[in-house]
Amino acid sequence: MDDTRTKDKGQGLSRRDFLRTSASAGLGMAVAGSALSARGFALTQEPDSSPDDLNLAVIGAGEQGRILIDSCLHIPGIRFKAVCDIWEYSQRYSSRYLKKYGHEVNVYEDYRELLAKENDLDAAIVATPDWMHATHANACLEAGLHVYCEKEMSNSLSRARSMVQTARKTGKLLQIGHQRRSNPRYLHAIDTLIREKRILGRVSHAYAQWNRAKADMRGWNKLYAIPPDQLAQYGYTSMTAFRNWRWYKRYAGGPVVDLGSHQIDLFSWVFGVNPSTVLASGGVDYYKGREWYDNVMMIYEFETEQGAARAMYQVQTTTKHGGFYEAFMGDDGSLVISEVPQRGNWALREAHAPEWDSLVKEGLLQTEKPPIQKVDTRNIFLDVRVTAEAGRWPLPVELAKPAHQPHLENFFNAIRHDIPLNCPPEVGYETAVAVLKVNEAVESQRLLRFRPDQFKA
Repeated sequence: MDDTRTKDKGQGLSRRDFLRTSASAGLGMAVAGSALSARGFALTQEPDSSPDDLNLAVIGAGEQGRILIDSCLHIPGIRFKAVCDIWEYSQRYSSRYLKKYGHEVNVYEDYRELLAKENDLDAAIVATPDWMHATHANACLEAGLHVYCEKEMSNSLSRARSMVQTARKTGKLLQIGHQRRSNPRYLHAIDTLIREKRILGRVSHAYAQWNRAKADMRGWNKLYAIPPDQLAQYGYTSMTAFRNWRWYKRYAGGPVVDLGSHQIDLFSWVFGVNPSTVLASGGVDYYKGREWYDNVMMIYEFETEQGAARAMYQVQTTTKHGGFYEAFMGDDGSLVISEVPQRGNWALREAHAPEWDSLVKEGLLQTEKPPIQKVDTRNIFLDVRVTAEAGRWPLPVELAKPAHQPHLENFFNAIRHDIPLNCPPEVGYETAVAVLKVNEAVESQRLLRFRPDQFKA
C-alpha cells in the first residue's frame, strides 16, 4: 500500500512538539467565549498549512465516521492524513470525499498497519462499532495520539475502564463523543440557567425520549460484500451482523445504549450526582429475531443535595412520535431542550415563581407573548391559567453548526491550548455505567441499585 506522506521541512521543532509546548489558556477562553454565537465555517477546498495544524486519522469510516469527518471539514487547521475501515465501500467513499476538499489520505484496512506507517499524526477519531472502541482507542493512545472516541465507550464496562486507565497512563487526551456536553445551547441551559441561576428552583424530575419510526435491517451493495473469511477475521458472523451490529449483543448495547446514552448523560449533569437506582421494562416485542430490546422504558432515582429526584426515559424504534428531546422540571418552572430546536428550546415559569424579567435584560432568556386562547367556559380562573401557562421563554443561544462540531472543536482546542475536555473519559465512563445497567434491569425485572464506587474507573 502506498505510504506517501506530507512532511514539514526546514523546521527544527516538530508539529507534535510545537502543539505540546504551545498551550494558551487566554486563546482557549476566547474560543469558549465565542461559542455562544456558534457561527459555522464554510468547507475548505484547500487546507492551508500552519505550524499548529493537526494531522488526523479516522478509524471507522462508516456512517458515524463520515458525520464526524464532515464536521471536521468546517474547522480550520485540521488535516486528514489517513482513513481506516475494514469495508472497501467505506474506504472508497470517505477517501474520495476527503480528496474533494483537498485532503489526500492514505487508506488502510487494518488499524495496526495505519499506526505502524503513519508517523506524523497528532490525533485519531475512533468511530468503529462499540465493541471495538477500546481496542482502537487504547492502541492510538499507546501510539502517542490524542483520541476522540464515539460514544458509547464500550458495550463492556471492563473495556470502557481500560480506556480511562490507558488515557491516564499515557497522558494523552481522550474525548468521549457525548456532543451535547459542548453544545452552547445545552451549556447555557444547564450550567447557566438551571445550575447557576436556578430558574427552575428545586429540580425534582426529568423526562427524555428518543423515538424512531420502524425500519428494516440495513442492506449493502452486493458488489462490496466482504468475504466470509475476512468478516470472521474481524469478528463478524455475516454481512447482516456487520451492517446491523447495533442489534447484536456481542457488538453493542442495543437502542437504549446507542440512543439513550446521549440523554441519560444529561440527567447526572443536571442533578449533579449519578443515579442511585434504576428500574426498567422492555423487550423484543416488534422485531422478532433481533437480539436487543426494540423498546425500553425506565426510571432512575437520584439522591441530590436538595433531596430525592427521579428521571424517566424511553426509547422506541417503531414510532417517531415526539422525536427526541429532554425536559427538566422544578418547583419554579421547567425547561425543554433538544438538539433540534423546534422540539425543545424554551423554559416555562410557574405563576408563583420569581420574575424572569431580569434574565431577559441580561440576555439569558427571551420573551414570547402567549397566544390568545378562546375557551368556551364560564370558569374565568381556568381561562387565565390556560393562557398564562402557554407562554414560553425561548433560549437565546443558537447553534448554526453541525451538532458534533463544537465537541470536536473542544477536543482540538484542548490539544492546542491545554483547555479542559468537556467529556473526558471519567465522565464518559460514569454514563456507561448508568446506561449499561438498564439492560441488566430489564433482564432481571427488578429494581437495581448503584454503589458510588461503581462509577469510578
